[in-house]
Amino acid sequence: MESLERMKFCADLSIRRAVAFGTLAIGTITVGMSFDAALAARTAAILTTLMSAVLLLKAHMAPRQPYRRTEMWLLLDRDAGGLPDEQAQRLIGGLLADRYRWHADATAAVALALWVMALLLSVVR
Repeated sequence: MESLERMKFCADLSIRRAVAFGTLAIGTITVGMSFDAALAARTAAILTTLMSAVLLLKAHMAPRQPYRRTEMWLLLDRDAGGLPDEQAQRLIGGLLADRYRWHADATAAVALALWVMALLLSVVR
């Protein structure tokens, strides 16, 4: 089996790629609302909170998603190294769930900062 560090790297890479596209979409929408800073911050906070919720949902679903259908599996050498499918499913599904939760926590921290900024901007207005 691939080394655990390589698997973690591939899991992070696949998740961060998706988060980057989501962040690009949120940034584009936010720039579109830049005429009203409080509205832009509130919108970014809502969308970032939604992204965190989606990551938590993905973490919940990861252990049951067939590991051979994940982007992480495509990034690996696609060799289960002799592990039975059930054991590989547990290992890869558990690792993905853990990494999704880690990214959801980081995204939630950013969302919290955006909520504080939105609150401050609405008070200053």
